[in-house]
Amino acid sequence: MILFEDETTRHWFPPPRCRWSRRGEQAKVRITGRNAERVLFGTINPQTGHRVVLRRMRSRREDFQAVLQLLRQRYGNRPPDLLLDRAPGHEAAKSQALAARLEIASVWSPKRCSELDAMDHLWRSVQKDVSADRQWPTVDEHADQAERWVLGLSNREALRQAGILSGDFRLRNLWENFWLPT
Repeated sequence: MILFEDETTRHWFPPPRCRWSRRGEQAKVRITGRNAERVLFGTINPQTGHRVVLRRMRSRREDFQAVLQLLRQRYGNRPPDLLLDRAPGHEAAKSQALAARLEIASVWSPKRCSELDAMDHLWRSVQKDVSADRQWPTVDEHADQAERWVLGLSNREALRQAGILSGDFRLRNLWENFWLPT
């Protein structure tokens, strides 16, 4: 079984996409010198639509290793293979060593090809539907809502939002032929 993995950062003050104001008046945009953030790591199974999300304070090697351990725990006797981008935490020698110990194989996507990553498409929907032009009382409330949004989708809707159900989805053959029936 192969899973798409990607992470997204949710900020307390998300970048504004658009602001409306009366003609001739400057729109007001609140900012501070600090911008707290939370990182959401997520996976999606392209066959079933099942998602796993883990929230962390940062996106470092240790945080990705926590994802590996969670996935191994969740999938038990059938460790998944992960389609990964070339993020430093993914490529780190210690992360790869842990993945090998956990029997999780890494399948590397080409550089600069986020359009191939279904989880990245799902995070874009979160940005549009949850984060864009909204100020949350706290960064944790923002991360809570983003996590609830992803996990609250039906499996079919998650597959649709991730672009997997599209006839143009380029990696369909990857999981259809990754493990042939035995």
